[in-house]
Amino acid sequence: MSDLRPPAETALRQCLDLQPDESCAIVTDDEREAIGEALYEVASGITDDATIVRYPPGEQHGAEPPAPVAAALREADAFLAPTTKSLSHTRARSRATEAGARGATLPGITEEVFTTGLDADYDRIREACERTIEQVAGAAEVRVETDRGTDVTFRPGDREWLDDTGDVTDPGTFSNLPAGEVFVSPASADGTVVVDGTMMPYGLLDDGQTVEFTVEDGLVTDIADDEVREQVAAAAEEVGDAAYNLAELGVGTNVAVTELVGSVLLDEKAGGTIHVAIGDDAGIGGDTEAPIHLDGIVREPTVYADGEEVELPRN
Repeated sequence: MSDLRPPAETALRQCLDLQPDESCAIVTDDEREAIGEALYEVASGITDDATIVRYPPGEQHGAEPPAPVAAALREADAFLAPTTKSLSHTRARSRATEAGARGATLPGITEEVFTTGLDADYDRIREACERTIEQVAGAAEVRVETDRGTDVTFRPGDREWLDDTGDVTDPGTFSNLPAGEVFVSPASADGTVVVDGTMMPYGLLDDGQTVEFTVEDGLVTDIADDEVREQVAAAAEEVGDAAYNLAELGVGTNVAVTELVGSVLLDEKAGGTIHVAIGDDAGIGGDTEAPIHLDGIVREPTVYADGEEVELPRN
């Protein structure tokens, strides 16, 4: 527990700035209990109104949690959710923040990522986010290319670029910890994405291993990987084409993350990378609801905003 206390202190005191007169809900599951307990211990030392809720891990990233979990998020002033499967893009999380709760999800968090990923300069992350948004905001097209075959163009339309700086001190604000990204849910996209970094269900891809998919008019039309294809197809049985939505373009802005470790939560924040996601985008400015949100990290991209090369945050 002692090794987990410093990052728990960072999350609750620096990122959340939890106050003694506030309520705090820690939502965790059976596989992340140690991290949940560390957060609960720190929260209990700050406020008498701290609660911990534990449930069995969800079946898929973006799947809705049980009703008591959703209620715990919604009724708290502040929350932290270290879980095996992501709650970031669920209605439970978005309704909680819409109701005024502030907090952060920590999807797929491990003790290693928890102890190392929260050891970051949040002022530097915020500055990197600001510089990146200045370069991409308002662009009609954002194009991403790599030597491994990625060549895809995103059209944000009127959707807003958002950032994740780790600052969740204001009511209704939300973050993903560890933090550090700028992202948009594009209105449309076309091209080829070749993921060569990290992607579930694999984690860190082996040298030479890639996950390639084709995007046409904002929908993923072909996935050249059996495991990923099966996960998306399973979600499509419930919601149809919404599962194939090209949900997100993100730019990593955390230059303290110098190498990929196989955790989507941490790796998508790495400076000098981009990530894309398939599935739900309703929680990040889009209009598609799906019980899936699969992120894939792309190494060493070149990014253009309306033809001008974007200076990506790098160490």
